[in-house]
Amino acid sequence: MVLPKRVGLLVTCLVDLIRPSVGFAAVRLLEEAGCTVDVPSQTCCGQPAFNAGDRSTARRIAEQVIVAFEPFDYVVVPSGSCAGQVRLHYPELFQGDPAWQPRADAVAAKTFELTQFLVDVCGVDAVAARCDATVTYHDSCSSLRELGVRDQPRALLARVDGLTLAESVDTDVCCGFGGTFCVKYPEISDRMVGKKAAAVTASGAGMLLAADLGCLINIAGKLLRDGAPVEVRHVAEVLAGDLDTPPLGAPSPSTREKATP
Repeated sequence: MVLPKRVGLLVTCLVDLIRPSVGFAAVRLLEEAGCTVDVPSQTCCGQPAFNAGDRSTARRIAEQVIVAFEPFDYVVVPSGSCAGQVRLHYPELFQGDPAWQPRADAVAAKTFELTQFLVDVCGVDAVAARCDATVTYHDSCSSLRELGVRDQPRALLARVDGLTLAESVDTDVCCGFGGTFCVKYPEISDRMVGKKAAAVTASGAGMLLAADLGCLINIAGKLLRDGAPVEVRHVAEVLAGDLDTPPLGAPSPSTREKATP
């Protein structure tokens, strides 16, 4: 008898605070793939501190994540940047530490971005979802360059009934978010996201998808400011068939009701 894969879901801060529907969609997809899913008590993965050069704080945060996720067969993350932090940079943080490096290496080796895990580990080749829309997909820097994730989300989207994928130009070019980059260099970031938003609009797609919420929030904000009629969603929501949650940047039903005189 083959036991189901025991997955620990690393929810990420942005999903927890801004888009919980992504977490629920991830759980649904993992359970449909035959996994048992748990969401242990967790903190930030430490990426902001790490990128800011505060390695001491990043280590302390990483230690909590390692302890929380050691019991699971796999760690799955609905974010390429957070998955990349654990998979690539945890071993770097603890290099040469005889107590922590083996533990960091072990957790890193079993950490995957969501679509990468579904396709490469679980062998998922079908999803029970429908989306009558033409969509375009943005490859986030961390997913593409750190984890090599490009074909996996597209393979899954090809299985969604009613969905048409329209590739935009420069889909692999950074959107300008980059975590603290957009705060430190707002003018450069705005130029970058402006080009990205223009490419999305030119694709003719009515919906933009990606697997990193930071990128999606950044691009959604620019599209909204430009008045572009493009919905923005996390790819997990479409794959799980969750189109009831309003797109990023759109008011929730409760907000619309309060605004109605």
